[in-house]
Amino acid sequence: MLTAALFLTPALCVLSIFVLYPIVSAGYISLTAWNGFDPVKEFIGFGNYVRLAQDPEFWNSLLVTVLYAAGVCVLSVVTGLTVALLLDAPLRGRGIYRGIYFLPAVTSSVAAAIVWRYMLDPSGFVNALLAQVGIDGPDWLQDRWLALGALTLLTVWKNIGFNAVLYLTAMQALPHGIYEAAQLDGASARQRLRFLTIPLLSPMTFFVVVQALITSFQAFDLVYVLTEGGPRGGTDVLGMFMYRTAFRLGDFGYGTAIAFVTLLLVLGVTLVQWRVSGSGKDSR
Repeated sequence: MLTAALFLTPALCVLSIFVLYPIVSAGYISLTAWNGFDPVKEFIGFGNYVRLAQDPEFWNSLLVTVLYAAGVCVLSVVTGLTVALLLDAPLRGRGIYRGIYFLPAVTSSVAAAIVWRYMLDPSGFVNALLAQVGIDGPDWLQDRWLALGALTLLTVWKNIGFNAVLYLTAMQALPHGIYEAAQLDGASARQRLRFLTIPLLSPMTFFVVVQALITSFQAFDLVYVLTEGGPRGGTDVLGMFMYRTAFRLGDFGYGTAIAFVTLLLVLGVTLVQWRVSGSGKDSR
């Protein structure tokens, strides 16, 4: 017991200093009215949370975040599985293709968002391509729904390599015997994909969905560079709303309450994953 305590103490100290203390501190700050500089934090109880429930900006940000997360989840599964299936095929130079698809995952988010912003400019690359076929391209980032769609596609593109690697890892662990048996029984490639591959990959699909949900609720850097939450709050996700409230308006108590609600939402999603995947059940 003493030996275990000695080995666990350093990790517990790091966990307490860099994880537990910030969470507890943020929870207390969310119960105060504080501008970030005043040494005295005025305790107001649950006043920030009551204000949050009555704030239309918060509900708009929550709705935008939910729509954004839904789009990212669906497209992450579809694109990740599709790319994984293509990269799992016997192709020449398969390793090179895998590296190319993984490049967006290791590219700086700020750099990627800047490039996409220039591409979606009214005189940018996308509208120039549309003009070649006689289509007058819109101002993508000045329309509420087009901007949200562009942000969703950017997020999916940024993570497509990571999701493909997850699916590839899961596919390589699938039992080959059942595929051979299905092929001997006359099952086509489409039938093997529909009735074997997709069901067997369901645990990984669930993980990809939860990962995409958490990423969407924590989104900030891509949103800040691409749209800054505009136009008219159309891409004002919770991370952007929290940043603007705390660091631009100086209302750290209210901003921390937004962050704490976001944390609770992310924890709720993680708990759902834990319960549905069976990790929370007794293994006996």
